[in-house]
Amino acid sequence: MMNKFERSGGEAVVQYLDSNLRVVKPGAFVRCAVTGAEIPLDELKYWSVERQEAYASPEAVMMRLTGQAAPGR
Repeated sequence: MMNKFERSGGEAVVQYLDSNLRVVKPGAFVRCAVTGAEIPLDELKYWSVERQEAYASPEAVMMRLTGQAAPGR
């Protein structure tokens, strides 16, 4: 388990597993693969094991699955 000092600052590198994730490089957040938004690790709920990507919302997941571009990207 990480403490608040290990998570402070920067982007984390994460391995996405079936029902969990493994932090390879500690950080405070990961980026949504669709929108580019920062997702705090404590709030990360959506990811793809096959693509090894994180998503900020169910809408971002659907955009990736349907091939739609995110607004402004």
